[in-house]
This record gives sequence, structure tokens and C-alpha cells, in this order.
Amino acid sequence: MSKYIMSLDQGTTSSRAVIFDHEGKKVAAVNKEFPQIFPEGAFVEHDPMDILNSQLDSVRAVLEQTGISPSDIAALGITNQRETTIIWDKATGKPVYNAIVWQCRRTADICARLEDQGLGKFFKDKTGLLIDPYFSATKIKWILDNVEGVRERAQKGELLFGTVDCWLIWNLTGGKVHATDCSNASRTMLFNIHTMSWDKEILGLLGIPESLLPEVRECSGDFGVCDESIFGAAIPIRGCAGDQQAALFGQCCFHEGDVKNTYGTGGFLLMNTADKPVESRSGLLTTVAWSINGQVSYALEGSVFVSGAVVKWLRDQLGIISSAEETEAAARSVPDNGGVYFVPAFVGLGTPYWVPDARGTITGLTRGTGRAHIIRAALEAIAYQTADVLDAMEQDTGKLGVIKVDGGAAQNDFLMEFQADILARSVIRPSNVESTALGAAFLAGLGCGFWGSTEELSGLCENQPLND
Repeated sequence: MSKYIMSLDQGTTSSRAVIFDHEGKKVAAVNKEFPQIFPEGAFVEHDPMDILNSQLDSVRAVLEQTGISPSDIAALGITNQRETTIIWDKATGKPVYNAIVWQCRRTADICARLEDQGLGKFFKDKTGLLIDPYFSATKIKWILDNVEGVRERAQKGELLFGTVDCWLIWNLTGGKVHATDCSNASRTMLFNIHTMSWDKEILGLLGIPESLLPEVRECSGDFGVCDESIFGAAIPIRGCAGDQQAALFGQCCFHEGDVKNTYGTGGFLLMNTADKPVESRSGLLTTVAWSINGQVSYALEGSVFVSGAVVKWLRDQLGIISSAEETEAAARSVPDNGGVYFVPAFVGLGTPYWVPDARGTITGLTRGTGRAHIIRAALEAIAYQTADVLDAMEQDTGKLGVIKVDGGAAQNDFLMEFQADILARSVIRPSNVESTALGAAFLAGLGCGFWGSTEELSGLCENQPLND
């Protein structure tokens, strides 16, 4: 048997390649950042070729760094920033437009018109989602309506749509496989989570040709093999899930009521609701968690659009830190926030408010306000937004226990302590916070027989030390 599983963890600001061994331990990881594109206002884009090349570079670099042969990789698992929308020419492989990122709010007017038509319940009943620019459907419509010649080419069957997982799979297999998994499909606002298929009524309403869409497969299954010319071996792709569902799986939240929160670019809290899609009364989303061996699991989700990204903003736009690691010491250098509060609604507000045109605000500034107060307020803002989502989840389910956490910002001890304090409940952090990549690895490992069952995976999770 091959010795390792590799995860491709394609995120909003960087692409990672992570290698895991049979004990579920991280052997090595390489991270490659890529540019963010902000054409105007709340528009956010990526160059799809930057996404692809940064991901390929990270894989080659981790193989070179470790000396591991591609033939020793049993399978690849893919996890990805969700909702981000790419349309490309199926003959040439060239994108027709930049990727429109999940954070982008350019389709707020389209969403407002759909709401004005009274279609909110129509979409929620079918997809489990609220009408919002966050999701892929209106991004696809925007490209079809605004990029010259694209609608005509789409109607002729010349173009393909995919979320980032689909884009990677298509390129890795040399254009042989145009497929996504059900967790990513459930984030498009085009997928009926009850019939587990693309919804023809929604496609007709939005004017989206079905020929654009990928085949939907289970999360732990066959997504083809990498073209041998790319890495030097025909590595099977046997797992795929959106990043938040992958993190839920990587935290071994296999049972009803299990909860995790990921502090990444955004903040995403998911609760496993088993085989029941639970309808929220509190602004949460109902989504597919995963599908394995014909069994679909669902989740309730709360989405915070700007979480760890506020720290990147402090670094790149405000210039008051040079690295994320500085923020903890800065926050602890003052006794409190000095009355400063930060609402980082750079791209609108998600759960539970869903206000797409909200914008960021810092209040309480005085002559005594210093750099450390603003940094502390930014970290506190991450925790306060998470608390709002947890309150909504508790209202919907009536049950909430410990919170398992992961993601880059979960390594900040000040943030985790403040989070536990304002929630008045335990926050559990494993020593390995690579839950997203681990979830993709687990799915791929199940798909190729590297691991035999979720019970075996639970044993691996139990052996992971905690870093409380």
C-alpha cells in the first residue's frame, strides 16, 4: 500500500499542499499565496490561472521538500474555497473571465430583484440557502449577462462552469473529468438538497444553461486520476469537499449535534444534523455536509464573511502589523479595548443579519486610542461575530456543547481565550489545526481504502493531543 495521502487545500488567499501519514499526522505542508484582485468597491476576483498554478507549485514543492515519490501518494483529496465561480472554454481551458470570489458583492442588485419578486422562500425551500451574492448562482448570471459573447457560447455548449474544486479536477485530469461533489454543489444556490440534483426550475429562472454544469458526485469517490505529466505519476483523486464541510469531517464531527468553527479568511460554524436537513428560523443556512456510500449528511451553517481576513487587512491595508503573530502580544499590551469596537463588514454581513450592503465601521476612537486598541478590537470582533452565530444555532437547535475550533486564527491564544470567555463554554483546539486539509485527506483515504471506516478515523482524532 502507498504510504501517504495528500490534500490540496485551495483557500481564498493561498493554496496549500499537505501530506498525511496513516496515523493522520501531518508529514509536511507547503503554502503558496496568490494575488487578490479588487477591481472596484466590494468586487473581489482571482485570476483562475493563479489559483491553479499556486496549487500545482505547492504540490511540487512539498514533494521536493520531503523527497516523497508521487507514486507513494495513495490518493489526493481536494478541498476549496466555496462559491467562488469560474467559467472556462472547454476546448482551450482558458477562463472567459476572472474567478468571482465568494466575498464579492457585485450581484447585490440581482439578489434584491429576486427578493422583490418574492422568491426567497422558493430558493430556501429548494436549496437551504438565502438569496445572497455570496452564492455562485448570481455570479454565473452576472458573467453570462456582462461578458461579451459568453451567453451565446454557453448556449452552444462551448463553456463549462465550476467552483474551484471542479476547476482543479478538470485541469488535473487533463480535461477528462468535469465534476464536483455534493457539498460544493449545495453552495451554488442551483442545487436541490432534497433531490440531490441541479434544479431545472432555478436554472430556467436565472437563464443558466444546464450544459455549463458539472456532474455531481459523492464526497468520497472517484474524481479521475491526475494526468501523469503533471506530477510524474497518475495519482487518483478520491475525495472532494468544500472547505467548511471538510473541516467538519476533519474534526471527526460524524454525529448529530457535533459542532466546529473554522477561523479562516471568513468564520464558519457548522453543526452536523445527520440525515435531516434542519430549516433555520434564525438566519442560518441548511447545507449538505457530505455524502458517503449513498448516505447524505446535512449541516446547519453560520457564515461570517470577514474573520481572519481582518488581520490581513491590518497588515496589508492599514500597515499597523507586519505579521499575524504580532496581534496577540499587541492585544495583551492593553488592559481592554479602550472603548473601541470594530465591525469588519468589508463585504457585507452574513449570519444572522444578511445585509449585503453593510460596510465596515470602527467606533469609540479617542485621542487615547492607540495601535494596540485597534488590533485588540479587531480580534474581539472575530469572537463577537462568532458568538452571534452560536446564539442563532442555539435558538434553532436548543443544544450546543463544546466548540471544536480550527483554522489559522485559532492559533491565537488571546482570541481563543476571549472567545471562551464571552461564550461561557469550552473551546477545544487540537494541536493540529489543519482540520480542513485533514478532512479532505480522510475523504480521499476512505475512497481508496487507505482507511476503512469513520470509526477508524474517530480513533485517529481521539489520539490527537489537545492544545486548550
